[in-house]
Amino acid sequence: MKKQLDLTLYLVLDPLLCGGISGMVNTTKIAVKNGVTAIQLRSEKELAGKDWYQAALALKEILSDTPVPLFINDHVDIALAIKADGVHIGQSDLPADVTRQLIGKDKWLGLSISNRQQLDTTPWQLIDYIGIGPIFPTTTKKDATAALGIEQLTKLVALKQRPAVAIGGIDEKNVTNVIQTGIDGVAIVSAICGKKDIQQATLSLINKIKQVK
Repeated sequence: MKKQLDLTLYLVLDPLLCGGISGMVNTTKIAVKNGVTAIQLRSEKELAGKDWYQAALALKEILSDTPVPLFINDHVDIALAIKADGVHIGQSDLPADVTRQLIGKDKWLGLSISNRQQLDTTPWQLIDYIGIGPIFPTTTKKDATAALGIEQLTKLVALKQRPAVAIGGIDEKNVTNVIQTGIDGVAIVSAICGKKDIQQATLSLINKIKQVK
């Protein structure tokens, strides 16, 4: 099925929160059925490369009959090995121009930014979307920078030249305020991963987003 770059509800899978590979697979199945529009497999040093490869393969299979794309964080080799739909990189990963050369023109490329300086130096011609954050304090990313807050997010959203997704500490309590900034979507980790009722957690978020968009 043809994939769509829809950032509305972008689920970032954390193996520690989701319960390993099987937990990520199960979470993805339920979340996609209930409104998640994009999936990212985020790298963790605790898992070996072959485990990431197996996890990526399993996720690609689940998403094969859906319009939901699969992004691989950082690991271009795994993205190429399983023919993922895209790659997401951070400021300390491979440069965007090098990543683009490796993945070609047919895959989507996302780039994380956390301040105005990084936004101003973003190579817009090379990327398809940006991730802005962290918006609120978060414990799911160990090397996260200081939280931006809604006011700073609003300013960055006004200057973006590509679609953008907000990430960092976003949950059902604050998602409405985030969407009201004009952002294209929100990236969610702990507000879905590890929840006892994945379906309800996903529906709660997507319903609040739709009330604004």
